[in-house]
Amino acid sequence: MSDDLMMKMLRAVLQANKNGVSITRLQGEYRSLTGEFIPDRKLGYPSLECFLRSIPSVVRMENRMGEIMCFAAVCQETAHIAQLVARQKSSKRAPGRSQMLNCRMRSKLASNFVFYVRSGWSQPYTSMGPRPRSYNTCGGFSAGGDIRKMYSQHDERANPPAPAPQTPSSFPALSITISNVPPPTPKALQPGGYNPQVVQSRISEVLKKYCSGLWLSKLPSVYRDMHNQDLPGQAVIDLENWTHICSVEKPVSTNRADRLVYPPQPKPSSPALSPSQTSPTPPAPSWKHSPTHTPTSPTAPSTLWKPSPSHLLPTPTCNLWRLSPTSTSHSWKPTTTPFSLTPTSPTLTSPTWMASPTPTPTTPIPLSPPAVSIPAETRLRLKELLSKYSHGLWAHALPKLYQETFKVPFPEDILANLSLLLDICTVEYPMADNKKKAILYGPTTEYKAKVGLSTPSSPSGYKLNSTPVVPPLLLPKEEFPSVLVVEASSTNQVILRFIGEGYSQALEAMEESMTTVYSQLSAQRLLPFPSAGQLAAVKVEGGEEVIRAQVYCVVVALQVYYVDHGFSEVLSRTKLLELQKDFLKLPFQAATCTLAGLEQFSSELPVLQTLESLAVGKILLVELLQHDTDPPQVVLYDTSHDDEVNINAVCLKALQDKAMENPLQVNSTYMNVSVTNVCSDGTIFCQLPSRGRVKLNEILDKIEAFFITQVTSESLVSTPFCGKCCLARYKGRWSRVEITNLHGSRVLDIKFVDLGVPASVEVIELREIPPLFLPELMAIPPQAIKCCLAELEVGVWTPEAVLWLRDAVLNSMDFSMKISMLDEAKLVHVYLFTSKGSQDVTNSVNHQMATSDLWKHPGPQKDGLPTPSFLDTMVDQLTLDSPACSPIPVSTNSPSPLDGAGDTSNPTLVTSAWGEKQLALPPLLELPQAGQNMDVYVSVACHPGHFVLQPWQDLYKLVVLMGEMVLYYNQREEMPGPGDVQKGEVYAAKVDHNWHRVLVNRVLSSGLVSVYELDYGKHELVNCTLLQPLIESFRQLPFQGITAQLAGVEQRVWSEAASIVFRNHVEKKPLVAQVECVVDAELPWDRKVIVYLVDTSREETDIWVHNVMADFPEEQSAIP
Repeated sequence: MSDDLMMKMLRAVLQANKNGVSITRLQGEYRSLTGEFIPDRKLGYPSLECFLRSIPSVVRMENRMGEIMCFAAVCQETAHIAQLVARQKSSKRAPGRSQMLNCRMRSKLASNFVFYVRSGWSQPYTSMGPRPRSYNTCGGFSAGGDIRKMYSQHDERANPPAPAPQTPSSFPALSITISNVPPPTPKALQPGGYNPQVVQSRISEVLKKYCSGLWLSKLPSVYRDMHNQDLPGQAVIDLENWTHICSVEKPVSTNRADRLVYPPQPKPSSPALSPSQTSPTPPAPSWKHSPTHTPTSPTAPSTLWKPSPSHLLPTPTCNLWRLSPTSTSHSWKPTTTPFSLTPTSPTLTSPTWMASPTPTPTTPIPLSPPAVSIPAETRLRLKELLSKYSHGLWAHALPKLYQETFKVPFPEDILANLSLLLDICTVEYPMADNKKKAILYGPTTEYKAKVGLSTPSSPSGYKLNSTPVVPPLLLPKEEFPSVLVVEASSTNQVILRFIGEGYSQALEAMEESMTTVYSQLSAQRLLPFPSAGQLAAVKVEGGEEVIRAQVYCVVVALQVYYVDHGFSEVLSRTKLLELQKDFLKLPFQAATCTLAGLEQFSSELPVLQTLESLAVGKILLVELLQHDTDPPQVVLYDTSHDDEVNINAVCLKALQDKAMENPLQVNSTYMNVSVTNVCSDGTIFCQLPSRGRVKLNEILDKIEAFFITQVTSESLVSTPFCGKCCLARYKGRWSRVEITNLHGSRVLDIKFVDLGVPASVEVIELREIPPLFLPELMAIPPQAIKCCLAELEVGVWTPEAVLWLRDAVLNSMDFSMKISMLDEAKLVHVYLFTSKGSQDVTNSVNHQMATSDLWKHPGPQKDGLPTPSFLDTMVDQLTLDSPACSPIPVSTNSPSPLDGAGDTSNPTLVTSAWGEKQLALPPLLELPQAGQNMDVYVSVACHPGHFVLQPWQDLYKLVVLMGEMVLYYNQREEMPGPGDVQKGEVYAAKVDHNWHRVLVNRVLSSGLVSVYELDYGKHELVNCTLLQPLIESFRQLPFQGITAQLAGVEQRVWSEAASIVFRNHVEKKPLVAQVECVVDAELPWDRKVIVYLVDTSREETDIWVHNVMADFPEEQSAIP
């Protein structure tokens, strides 16, 4: 077909559709008419859209509701007719265009949660550096930071909306705004004394603005913004007594331990009285509608389910509530005046994760009684504790922590009324059903997304003598960026260079430009009078490259420091050239950092030698622990091997004194052996007599005495990270532990290194090793030796065998041990004897185990062997070519996996196969209506036909829940699981060190179970021994995984290339989802949403994902 004919056919297709044709359907429409596709790629265009934009005389393109629509352009022959028709139209409208969703994430620092667990990293190694990590979707990385924190660093597209006064919350939130309001100019705060009259007048001005109520926790921020002074803490205490200024009430229908502040109630009108009849002013009405009945004020919490501005509540007007003239009692009721739905303040979105109060204007709520004041010393101590745990502190843990830290009892009445603490912290209830579970967040400063790693002077440490000033080096947005370790003179001064776009790539481009510019003779002007701190351009010896440097020594010899490469050199003055201002725009690339956990050993020779051999000159991954310190604390990881290497931990182990170990030799016998732990796979941990064991006990006794006399919070661990060595209690005594994994910011896994015992604890249970004892303690090697019983296979033992061995060998120090073999995995094969007499193998514990009936593996499940068809189904289900991935793989004609398994009339209850009634399922997740927007996080993405969303505003609740599950189930891990695992039922399953709520798909004869993670949407195979019943406490939060399908594209079998492109655009990213429709169902895992996905993180434009996928025509996606 010729080009002219193709244009005519294309015009015919468009003219036949007066309302336009979606670009995703244009190929199909064209093919139905001509039998061919539009040959856009043959014509040299990368996509159909590019081709259509090249022929504006034929096609006119418009963006409508995020979809590109194609219309027939007006021909010259018919232009006059079109103009005549246009004049006859009475209504005119502007051409449609794509929605611009300005998604700006606002950081709320009071609780920063994390969602990735560090297990093994399995990304392919390349010559450019180590393998980056592949992350699980549920645990925590060491930084204790929020997964959303790195997404909150995007630059706003225009001037951002003025931020609302924020109370510390548990998450930075996504907010969708369209209005762009310039931010107010910040003013310096001027502290002043406490003058009640002045404070009262200023609070009155605040309440005139927020006449429908203001959260008490927000009052200090609003007060400071309006009056440039901090609200005195005493004023918050006195507030309830100032009834002539305001009234303070506590809402009853929210999960928030906060109070609302209202303007004073107007007095009812009364006839004028003579002076003789004048009586004292009656008290203010004692009854008033609950503040939960008031419309949402600009500072009250709003819901994130309707983030579009058209769905936000308005700024309330002052006459929205009035005293009822017909009321016989002093009560308030709302007027019938409707309020506008037009947003008038961008602060309506703060905070966005809590639901708005539900109006029920029928039940009056009495005023709260005056609060009991907290002693000043107690308040200071509470602030001190909260400052140590910036990610929040469980309220129920306060009494024990307070007692251990300050050696005085905690006032228990405070726990009964947490509102007493609202002036020093924020109280949140992450579990709506459990009011005893409250998290306290101390006051924090606003997180600075753009923190300079380089010092104000420069990487060399000398003050700069340059104008304009070079901008500071900004932190990468990646969780674990790649770095080149340039130099390590000490662990407190490690020079790094970041690798990637904006860093090493930008430096390479700049240095190429410098080489080009300075190759011209006119640019080669020598630096006339070099002085310390001056910047210059230096031509590399023996090459043409020109790089930036700073002069820092001119006394003896001219010495320069290469600010982008992190090393110094002595040069001749003829090498220094004037540095042009164009090359001052890029920040200095050499950054200084400190290795966490090694501060006290910064100059130890073994540490520096280990660091030199493992890190210097290599590309590693770095984890930034503290962004606001100078230099920042980091942890380095080498992921180029099968097992990741924690560089910090290895350097710390270099301090161990090998002379304190007991050397292990084959066929040697050891007496007075203590077995400290028996694992479920049959391995055991033993302690042998040694110098280190005696020294360790002496130091731990001294530490016990030290903590008894210490009355300070300095020993509390505030920044946990993997590989950190600290202290935790084991059977009432402090013992050495190493942090092995983090689950969020409050729950972590540890290992007692001298006992071989793993545990899961809260961060408040850890203590720093006192600096006085740290060097001696680090010199002692771990005293637990991992062993296995010779002639017995290591693997999955029966619970009976494990319990028998524990009863036989634990809690006794009268054992003897004979080593039979040392294998390459550093596992010691031993014979264990309960008596010191005969060392005959037949008298060993090994022989007793081998000859007993306990030594046998679990029998096969009654489900039978897995058939090839089932395995094929599992493989097909998890491949990219599958058109859909439902939680339970069933054919279209087969019944639901729960058919006949329970009463389907009540979808919240599930019964077992034998009819026994089980616990209720969690309530269904509330989903937005069609046409509404929601902020989501894509946890799993197979292809546009199947991906899994998580509501953004509830992610912190999921992290809290999973932390509680880790604490609960890890303590019961050795207990027998459910006796008969049933298909289609909900359990708790351990997957990669985390406990998940799962649905059982199939039980295999090998002891493996196919499960579906109901909160993350992943399919896993786990051992049946890793399943536990899901108790009622963990069935309150709705399942967070939402199965979804992309709208705006035809559903078909997607190619692997298309699926990869889709995953790269959406997986593990926060996006905005615009709901097209909701496919509801009785069971949570059968529900589905069809949504448009929008990436609003870019400054210049929003990316509608379905437009990206439209570049993959059907013939390229079909499988041949």
